[in-house]
Amino acid sequence: MNKNKRKPSHPGAILDELYIKPLNMNLNEFAGALGISRNALFKIRTGRASITPRIALRLSEAFKTTPNLWLNLQQKYDIWIEENEKEHIPIPPFLRPDHYIKISHKKHRMLA
Repeated sequence: MNKNKRKPSHPGAILDELYIKPLNMNLNEFAGALGISRNALFKIRTGRASITPRIALRLSEAFKTTPNLWLNLQQKYDIWIEENEKEHIPIPPFLRPDHYIKISHKKHRMLA
């Protein structure tokens, strides 16, 4: 487990601070363009809802970014929360370091 000291910003806060506020966006119109309610947009902006793949795609189109930017921000935030703010009981590894799974490199034929 990797415990980072600083909590990453929720992607909704980044959306709000770097895109919505500087562009002085109309929130009703923006939520409509994303295909979500204004309340759902509010929850994302305040960190109470996550960026989904669908919303990430829409944000990437709206701001000429990539969907992965938004999904990576969400994933980084979610993992930090799991590692640092939730109870986690470690489990032992299923494989010993000296015991590996063999992977065949043979080409497999597709069955028609």
